Parts: sequence; C-alpha cells; structure tokens
Amino acid sequence: MSTLEIHDLQVSVKLPDGDLKPILAGVDLTVKSGETHAIMGPNGSGKSTLAYSIAGHPKYEITGGTVTLDGDDVLAMTVDERARAGLFLAMQYPVEVPGVSVANFLRTAKTAIDGEAPKLRTWAGELRGAMEKLQMDPAFAQRNVNEGFSGGEKKRHEIMQLELLKPKMAILDETDSGLDIDALRIVSEGVNRVRASGEAGLLLITHYTRILRYIKPDFVHVFVAGRIVKEGGPELAEQLEAEGYERYVASANA
Repeated sequence: MSTLEIHDLQVSVKLPDGDLKPILAGVDLTVKSGETHAIMGPNGSGKSTLAYSIAGHPKYEITGGTVTLDGDDVLAMTVDERARAGLFLAMQYPVEVPGVSVANFLRTAKTAIDGEAPKLRTWAGELRGAMEKLQMDPAFAQRNVNEGFSGGEKKRHEIMQLELLKPKMAILDETDSGLDIDALRIVSEGVNRVRASGEAGLLLITHYTRILRYIKPDFVHVFVAGRIVKEGGPELAEQLEAEGYERYVASANA
C-alpha cells in the first residue's frame, strides 16, 4: 500500500520577466493505492500546474507546502528520482523524441525504474501484449517516440507506458483531450486494467465527465482558483455535468 500526501501545496509559475505568478493556493490531497481521484475544474484553475509540480517541471516553483510518497519528500527529489520512486505523469501534450524508438524508450525506462534490464524474450512478449490490448500496430514499436503520431496514438502510448512501468502513483493530465469515442474507450480500458490490479493510485485530471463514464472515480474534487473547493463521490461529477462550475467560480471570486 502506497500513499501520496499533498499538504498545503503552494506553487508559482516563472514568468519571462523573472517574476513569479501564484497559481496553487494551498492544495491538500491524499491518494492511496487502489484509489481513483478525479480533479475537475475550469480552464486556468491550476489542475495541470498541480500535475507538473508533483512531477518536478522546472517552470514551477514550490513556495510552500509538502508532497510525500510513502513518507519520502518528493519535492527534494530530481525528476528521475521521482519516476524511480514510483510517480508517473501521462502528459496532456506528449512530446516527440526524434531518434529514439518506442521499444528502446520503454525498455530504457523500465531498466531505470527497476534497476535492472528486463529479459529480452519476456519483455518482447509484454510489449507486444500491451500494444495488442491498446490496438496499436506492432510497427509502432520501431517508430520514434510520438513522431508523426496522431493525438489518439500519443495517448495510447502514454497508457502503454502506464501499464508496462507499473508506477505506485499515476497522474493522468487530461488524457481524454483530443480523443474520439473509440480511442477514449480503448484508453479508458487500459486505465481500468491498471485500476483492477489495485496496486496504483490514480489522479485523473479532466474538464469533462465523459471519461468518467468509462473510469468511475472513488473521489471527485472540484478545483478552482488553485485549490480544492469541493469534494465528494461520483455523484459530484454528475452534478458538475448538470450545473457546471459557475457557482464554485463565483464563490472563489467573492
């Protein structure tokens, strides 16, 4: 059982002129293995800032609070140390990595996380099986990471990483953006396979409830103006679908 604890997290973004703009205004959240938490809120509320701050993006400066994974100080770790500790981020806009094949990228990542290289014969089968489940052409294994991939293919590749690398805590930043209905279903099935293992905690960041029709969260958190302003179960997502975020935004600005 693993636990990600976020306490009073305050984060600012570095502007081009060197000034800091406050984004997160004190976030408190605890995610445990086997739990799925949905973070929902309007554009510009700070949801992605939360994701990238936990992952260690240098654009964001921590100005207060703590983040721990199983008691270890995440904020004191380098980005690669966070990954080896068991944190995983599926990005909203996955980047291209020219010159690095999908197969080599995944095996290198698996080796770095586990501390030893997976056996080639076993690994080849795992990779092939993961691609089949996500309905990816086996030829993608020899293509450069995300280069020339469609939006849906990039997101499937993110979930393939999630399934193969087996993190303790996974943050999925708007994994549903840019997906058509078929791709959304396939990606959601991949996430649900990870959920079914009970070994990982999931933090699912989204604007809309459509992905929550496929991935049912245990907890829903409404995120406005850099903090969580309302918490509940799956029924809260249904309420947001019907009513929107307006009343929470108005309250935060009052």
